[in-house]
Amino acid sequence: MRHSCSITVGPARFRIGSDWRAPVDQLRALYRDYPQDEGVPDFTVRLQATSALRRIVRPQVAIAGDFTLPDAVPLPLEQGLLAAEMAMNLQMALGWRRHLLLHASAVSRNGRAVVMTGVSGAGKSTLSALLGERGWRFLGDEFVLLDPDTGMIVPFPRPVSLKNTAIAAMEREVDDDTRFGPVMRDTPKGTIRHLRPRTEAVELMARETRPALLLFPRFGYPRAVRRVDEAESFVRLTQASTNYVALGERGFDALTGFVRAMAACAIDYADGEEGVEMVERLWSEQGAKLGARAAAA
Repeated sequence: MRHSCSITVGPARFRIGSDWRAPVDQLRALYRDYPQDEGVPDFTVRLQATSALRRIVRPQVAIAGDFTLPDAVPLPLEQGLLAAEMAMNLQMALGWRRHLLLHASAVSRNGRAVVMTGVSGAGKSTLSALLGERGWRFLGDEFVLLDPDTGMIVPFPRPVSLKNTAIAAMEREVDDDTRFGPVMRDTPKGTIRHLRPRTEAVELMARETRPALLLFPRFGYPRAVRRVDEAESFVRLTQASTNYVALGERGFDALTGFVRAMAACAIDYADGEEGVEMVERLWSEQGAKLGARAAAA
């Protein structure tokens, strides 16, 4: 295609080609801290016009690549960056087999990770972004990659896709405006703006982390905490995985080990500040329990 770039995130390498220069320039700016070499890609993404006319007149971007959805609705060129991000997500969801994929976000501290998963709008992206600005290492927003052989989390720290009211909240939190992508309005999910993780999250994206706490957050509800047992966690996570079935027995074993390795809680919180405070408190409680077990041993 006329314009292209290559981007590496964690263990995955993408080559993005486009009929237009603007989406590629926006990708290069958003991913400027990431390796952008021209090695052999794992996936190819194509941002192409729906017709020769649509390349010029009211241009529309068709989301294509190695894996596609035939009924995917094209986006206007002003949302070309969103089209690229959606296509990259699609390639991972349908084509990645090296790890068990969980639709979740994750952060870590002292070599141990908190994994957060829930339905769209549950607040996991904003919560992980806030924690990533407050001393935690950001591991990923869209996908958590679980190594079936070791049980470790492999970082996949893509830029965070902020939606609607979360944009203003993170703009108040982050004092470096160059870390933000363009504001895209009237998308299928409302207003969207991407936030590039802190530099250290990208620099350390080859460093795996042991999972230690699993959370099922819900934003906009009165404060509540409920322990979640292994059976419920397992069922929820099978629904949150895009390749659990494809991995077969390896996926079952990986997920079984994952839910048995840590405590799990469902948390409801009214706003981001309360959510951060609840994660910090649960993390401290979990650390105290681990310390007590080590002392008893």
